[in-house]
Amino acid sequence: MFDLISRFRPFFVYAGFFSLFINILLLIPSIYMLQVFDRVLTSRSGETLAMLTVGALIALVVMGALDLIRSRLLAAAGIALDSMLGPKVLDGLLSNSAKLGSSDYVHGLRDVASLRAFLTGNGIISLFDAPWLPFYILLIFFFHPAMGITAIFGAAALVLLAYFNERVTRKPIENLQASSRVASRFIDSSLRNAEVVGALGMLGAITQQWEKQNRQVQEHQATVGQLAGRMGGVTKVARQAIQILMLCVGAALVIEQHVSGGVMMAATIILSRALAPVESMIASWKQMVDARSAFNRLDALLKEQHAKNEQTELPTPCGELSCERIVFTIPRTDRPIIKGISFQISSGESIGMIGPSASGKSTLARLLIGLWHPTSGTVRLDGADISLWPRESLGPWIGYLPQDVELFPGTVAENICRMKELDSEAVIHAAQRANAHDMILRLPKGYDTPVGEGGAALSGGQRQRVALARALYGSPRLVVLDEPNANLDAEGESALVRAMNSLKKEGITVIVVSHRPSLLAGVDKLLVLREGTIEAFGPRNEVLAKFTPPAIARAV
Repeated sequence: MFDLISRFRPFFVYAGFFSLFINILLLIPSIYMLQVFDRVLTSRSGETLAMLTVGALIALVVMGALDLIRSRLLAAAGIALDSMLGPKVLDGLLSNSAKLGSSDYVHGLRDVASLRAFLTGNGIISLFDAPWLPFYILLIFFFHPAMGITAIFGAAALVLLAYFNERVTRKPIENLQASSRVASRFIDSSLRNAEVVGALGMLGAITQQWEKQNRQVQEHQATVGQLAGRMGGVTKVARQAIQILMLCVGAALVIEQHVSGGVMMAATIILSRALAPVESMIASWKQMVDARSAFNRLDALLKEQHAKNEQTELPTPCGELSCERIVFTIPRTDRPIIKGISFQISSGESIGMIGPSASGKSTLARLLIGLWHPTSGTVRLDGADISLWPRESLGPWIGYLPQDVELFPGTVAENICRMKELDSEAVIHAAQRANAHDMILRLPKGYDTPVGEGGAALSGGQRQRVALARALYGSPRLVVLDEPNANLDAEGESALVRAMNSLKKEGITVIVVSHRPSLLAGVDKLLVLREGTIEAFGPRNEVLAKFTPPAIARAV
């Protein structure tokens, strides 16, 4: 993340360069007032007043132009940061969201938006202006040491308030962020399951759950709001008190004839200008804390992605698969789902995976394609730990049909080609391998039929057949089908059986999870799972011979 941010150093360098001249030109009102009080009013010269006014106005116009350029620079940095971070963060989000217990980064794109908003807001401007505080105080010292000492104590008081604000508000703001993310994830989940919510009359219960979570958000919001209000009020009072104190000291010096009235007014205005960035930082502290938290989360996410991207690309796999005492436990739980499984599958073999519900079949299927990583043990593809395969290079050699089929908004063809650049010939070939070509042609617009949000425009069986074609797109060497016939009618199941037989003839390793005997008739081996362990594994007929008919009925 820091390496990425370093690419934007020119933006910040130029913004700091413009800040130098902006802060110098901000002295113009003070200098103008000093000259009016000490020269114009004493000399009563209209020409001097006119020249000073014209010069001050020109300087202010230049300052405004520089401030506009600085704002545009920072806005451009925000847009560039968004463009550069967005794809990397989305890549990391999609990689992590496929894992259990990876919800920490779920709002990564919102974190990018928080950073962009910070770069275009008042917070970053305050950070560029705050370092000029010592320069302004030094200038006040030149007017008179007593006024300089007053400025130092005033600035120190405001800086201490900023530090105290950080200590007091950090934890409440972090709690607010965490509770907001929890409530937001609950709403996202509820919207994805809106059909079930409506059908089962769960709207009231879901609303109550959200209200409960939202009350926590409101409580944290109220706490943060109260703290911000108190600190804002104290800061304003302190700021005005410091200026009154400066006027008091200046007036006393004028009475003693140590300085002029113009110096008194100029020093007061300069101090006000010096303290303005500190006050602005306190006012925009929540935005700064949000940006800092977003930066830390994105830094962790991108470091993880960088480690993955540095993996060496391996050659095209043949499809030989082995498991070496793999154990898998859901994060933050103690009970393993997969318990020390070991077996080996040769390239080109077809395996049927059966077992009662909750025996770990779908979990094992995800482990075999590297979607999840085992808690211990190793899944090897062609002898290499599958977790060491870069996902972008491994993906084309993997075909996966999950138990819960999801399609992307787009056309049938776009979904089959995995949302990549459309290759019509490869799309049609994949559909033909899945025996879904004729079915797709009967759709309103054939391959160009929009599938709708999540595939809502298609039936469950149609979605499953399109997803099968997506799994067979390209040249997969390992195909894992998890309950591929769950929504299929007789025609669809017959097409699936023919597709599996075709894959077997092509020498592609196929693993199918199913409860229906019709899909297991042509497999080479059967793997029977029970409570996360292998109960039997071997040639199909030998495994079936070990079971009594009732047991077979329960497993198959």
